[in-house]
Amino acid sequence: MTKKISLLNGILFFFLLLTLSASFIFAEIEEKKTKTFDVKNGGKLVMAVEGGSINIIAKSGSKMIVEVIKIAKTSSKEKAKKLFDTYKLEFNKKGNDVHIDGEFVRKIKRLFRNNNKFYLKFIITLPSKYDLDLRTSGGSISVSDLEGDIKAKTSGGSLKFNSVIGNVNAKTSGGSIRIGKVKGEVKVHTSGGGIYVEEVMGTIIAGTSGGSIKAYISKQPAADCSLKTSGGSISVSLAGELKLNLYARTSGGGISTDFPIIVKGKLSKNKLKTVINGGGPELTLKTSGGSIRIKKID
Repeated sequence: MTKKISLLNGILFFFLLLTLSASFIFAEIEEKKTKTFDVKNGGKLVMAVEGGSINIIAKSGSKMIVEVIKIAKTSSKEKAKKLFDTYKLEFNKKGNDVHIDGEFVRKIKRLFRNNNKFYLKFIITLPSKYDLDLRTSGGSISVSDLEGDIKAKTSGGSLKFNSVIGNVNAKTSGGSIRIGKVKGEVKVHTSGGGIYVEEVMGTIIAGTSGGSIKAYISKQPAADCSLKTSGGSISVSLAGELKLNLYARTSGGGISTDFPIIVKGKLSKNKLKTVINGGGPELTLKTSGGSIRIKKID
């Protein structure tokens, strides 16, 4: 019995050594570089990068500071340097506009074998009044405290926008979307997550194939709005004075509302068509996989 216990302890100790050795062999190594541009309010940042998360922070001032963080998980600084060199960046400035392009060098992709990994982050501080056109194929995008129009697209991450004065047009194929306070038009779509809107002061069009939608509309929309999902519930909070034509439909749950309803004909559990405060632009709510809740906020 004692020999069996000793053998078991030896095996456990051996695997512990392997685990510890692996943790020492592969480590995260960082390389940070910073670019600074003299720009003023009213410019535009255009980014088209292969991979990498993008974090935009707007502040008062006349500088754009681009911090690029490359992270390699590998066994040596030499290998990390080779991984870092697989990614090429180009910066171009014209007037107040800045273009950033980034891509991998295809011919040395073999360096990513054998558990070698590469991560990329962009942290960008820019003037508070600035337009954005952001595209990344493999990371999240976040923007805060900005006055300007935003276009954003990612194939592999979440989207987050907070305290924005301007229109937001954003799309992701692999993450959730979170909107703080936006004064402008919001158009967002995701194929793989939920959509959560703290407050939109105007028109909203939001769609998801894989999650629920929660939104708060505080100002009268100037055009039709829609919230659509194939895989979750919808909860929308409306300021009490909004004038809307409401159309709600669900295939997988019920519909409830705090507003008085006017219905002609038969009342349906899964479909509702009515007017709010005499009617106005259409608000369409559709889900195939959950309930619909319409709340009144005074």
